[in-house]
Amino acid sequence: MLLNILLQVTGEAPQSKTMLDMIKSGGWTMIPLFILSFLAVYIIIERLLAFHNVSKRPEQFISKIKKCIADQDIKGALMICENENSPVSRMIAKGLKRLGTPLKNIEDAIENVGKMEIDKLEKNLTLLATISGAAPMLGFLGTVTGMISTFNVIAMEGNANLNSMAGGISEALVTTVTGLIIGIMAYVAYSLLTSKVQKIVHQMEHSSIDFLDVLQDPQK
Repeated sequence: MLLNILLQVTGEAPQSKTMLDMIKSGGWTMIPLFILSFLAVYIIIERLLAFHNVSKRPEQFISKIKKCIADQDIKGALMICENENSPVSRMIAKGLKRLGTPLKNIEDAIENVGKMEIDKLEKNLTLLATISGAAPMLGFLGTVTGMISTFNVIAMEGNANLNSMAGGISEALVTTVTGLIIGIMAYVAYSLLTSKVQKIVHQMEHSSIDFLDVLQDPQK
């Protein structure tokens, strides 16, 4: 898709241009731009796979924990947490291991685990946000260097024709389009992934509140 857009911008036939040709025509700024694009795609895929494993609805899990606590089956509750293997289950497991201590200690232990789980959820999202801003700036940098090349040709040849200026113009257009495409992709992905993190965090908060309520009133 990216190659097709760049080909349309430069007016080249698809069969006459390869990805390597596009990198060359865009100048040295295309190298960091494509590195950023691959990095952004990696982060997006890695985060989506990570969220898929932790975004299970916790209502059924909490119901099982409530039943075990009502039956005073703490070992059974811990086994359920181990089998679930999610941020919520790890928070609840920490709370179960603190049973017998003041409720405040249990609440603090759950909160500390929750903070660590949130850090895991937000892994590499800051880098993705950085890419969304850095890619367009690199593209505009390539635009500037391309125009400088064009003006240098004009200065050297005087009445330069379009063919002699094509290299600099191509560099300017290709880098601008590439930077904007990468930046837009990274920005949209960052917004969607951040929204997903917030949804999971809300699930964690509600689940921890339900668990603490059960400890205060096991029959609830």
